[in-house]
Amino acid sequence: MPNSELSLSPTPAPLARIMRSGRVVVCPIDETLLLVIGAGGPLADQLPVEIDEDATIQAIASIIGWRLAASQGSATHGFAALVPVDRESSMPTTLRFGKDGGGKRYIVAPRTVSTGDVAAMLKELAGPQVVHVLGRLVDVLMKPPLDPRKLGAVTTLLKAGIARDGYIELLGESHDDAIALKGWAHDMAAGVCRAVVRAEDTSLADCNVAVFPRNDAPEDAVGFLGLLSADDLPRARDIQGIFYRGRTAWRYLAVHERKFVAGPLETPGHIRAMLLQSQSSPQVLLRLREAANGFDGTETISSLPLPVRLGVDSLYQGDEGAFLISGWMLDPDDHVQSVRLRRGRAEARLDGTWTRTERLDVEDAFADRPEFKSAISGHRRSHGFIAFADGLVGDPAAPLYLEVTLRDSRRAYMPLHPTRLSARHAALRLLNAIDPTSWALPEIVDRQIVPFLTAARANAPTIETVIDVGRFGEAVGAAILVAVGDAEEDFAPLLGLLALDPYTRQAPIVLVQQSEQFRRRAARIRQLAEFYRLPLRLVSVEGSGDASDLARTAAQAMDNETVILLSASLTPANPGWYQTLVANYETKSGSIISPTLAYEDHSIRWAGSTSLDRADHLQSSRYAGYPVGAVNRLKLTRVQTASLECCIMPRAALLDDTGVSPTYLGASLKGLDLALVLSRRGYESYWLPVLQMLGSDEASGAVSAATARYVERVDQTLFRGRWMQTVETEGTAHNEVST
Repeated sequence: MPNSELSLSPTPAPLARIMRSGRVVVCPIDETLLLVIGAGGPLADQLPVEIDEDATIQAIASIIGWRLAASQGSATHGFAALVPVDRESSMPTTLRFGKDGGGKRYIVAPRTVSTGDVAAMLKELAGPQVVHVLGRLVDVLMKPPLDPRKLGAVTTLLKAGIARDGYIELLGESHDDAIALKGWAHDMAAGVCRAVVRAEDTSLADCNVAVFPRNDAPEDAVGFLGLLSADDLPRARDIQGIFYRGRTAWRYLAVHERKFVAGPLETPGHIRAMLLQSQSSPQVLLRLREAANGFDGTETISSLPLPVRLGVDSLYQGDEGAFLISGWMLDPDDHVQSVRLRRGRAEARLDGTWTRTERLDVEDAFADRPEFKSAISGHRRSHGFIAFADGLVGDPAAPLYLEVTLRDSRRAYMPLHPTRLSARHAALRLLNAIDPTSWALPEIVDRQIVPFLTAARANAPTIETVIDVGRFGEAVGAAILVAVGDAEEDFAPLLGLLALDPYTRQAPIVLVQQSEQFRRRAARIRQLAEFYRLPLRLVSVEGSGDASDLARTAAQAMDNETVILLSASLTPANPGWYQTLVANYETKSGSIISPTLAYEDHSIRWAGSTSLDRADHLQSSRYAGYPVGAVNRLKLTRVQTASLECCIMPRAALLDDTGVSPTYLGASLKGLDLALVLSRRGYESYWLPVLQMLGSDEASGAVSAATARYVERVDQTLFRGRWMQTVETEGTAHNEVST
């Protein structure tokens, strides 16, 4: 079918009358270009055009001319001219082609025509020459800049009169912005050609082409292997065909109805299978070899014939496409140019921002191998790396892999399977895996973990299960809300204390846990509640292990308007503490009231906070270290923020939309963050010295004692980034008002 043509638009009014009368018809391409169709004598390829008999308004026209099969009066040649114009003015009425006021004058037909009409006219005027005329016209239109309207005109012209030339039998998707093609054609030439890709949305692409002999193709046809490259290519399965610039003219390649669409992992193998027998320019063959060397789902780093090896110890995927990766790379001779984490078309370069760590175990593992023995020196031991990667939010089903590019342009790959965790748990796991004495740990915290937590935005936690034990529905009064965090492994004694107090054993108690903890402990908690005859509601929360998030989520499963937050790690030091808190709250309804937090030796841990007045003071806790006897006679005191480890507050405060907060690793600064937000929303905070709760400083069970100070460093960095600029701005404004 190489000589058949695509369908044409209906021919407009007969052209003979227009040509005999010295008229031209005009098709507006865009706001700056007109396509003019006419007939007359032979014209040069470029001529000045005088518009509306005004010698000051001239443009240089590009002209495609041809001899008419049959002369029409004095007209022996037809022409298609592209005339640059200023469309802000009205459509021209006359055009004069020629120099110095001479040349041929044409009257512009009052009615413009469409690009489809132009194609039909050219078929009538050019006859069998229409393919070459349209091809030359398209070549001129394709010169940059090529805006969407020009591309639309090009597509219409190509559809109207370009001959079919073969078929595309295979379309191959890739991880890069490229699509592989395989098929046969008559006019296809090796090299790089321009192509217009037909799909729902037409796009323009470059096509790198190699050709090879095919015995199963029609006579004089060759097989071809192509690679389409562009920024806006459609999906391979959506391509209907391509128009391409062949050796002699523009041609059309249709996609065969029995096409095969290869996935990104299959495409490199199809290219490799045909590449050895294909011929083209060195540049094209290099481009095809790169595509053939693409990721096909297999690990190829370990088979490199160079002393380069790489391994991954852990890969955590947080929220919003954020990743935290820990591994090692042995490259003693500096063969590696770059290391990238890739998913589909998204990528993140790791080697420019990663933190290197000492890994003697890696060096020892390869020291006896001949290819590494001579290259490894005792002076370079930073073979490990930890890196944060962001922005890989493409198709979650697309494979994730590492791409190592060598300095000689070769590439090798390692497929990866990330562990899906919340950003908080991922960071805690990584911190626990690092040697706490490592000199690189501060840089890992500042350059990898903090950015990872900042980029990852956790989804809002949700209630998974609610179970009532005892007569919870009949209990009245302020509800005691116990949020069980990571560190609270054994809270049975707290349930026993609540059962011994005549007031608390009648109060509604809500105990909330993260879903994983809930599944392990629900049966035991239920047994204890039934034994103590406590009115208890068990709440399982999916998506968070942070105590503040647990409490705020559990508040949705309560009807009580007043809530007493109580950390499972605290122990009441005073009898009657429940009714004392409730009585003071009744005098300050709608506020947040906290007791003194003390150590088990009855020295003060927290006794009210002052304002955050300087960037190096996160929180000034008054009387810290004093014995509780020094303050227990003081009255209810207004403070900057309450402690959410233990407080009485309105349930509405927990349900307030406080916006997105950083993903803190510990509970202390997360609680302070929420307390500051509530303070700025108008909730007054008070400290009640007469009551004390006993407990130790936060010691998260999720990290070792040696790593705990780095957890604190992470949280302080996140907290300062969120609040210090606000605090300093407020302090400056306060000083200016005072002055």
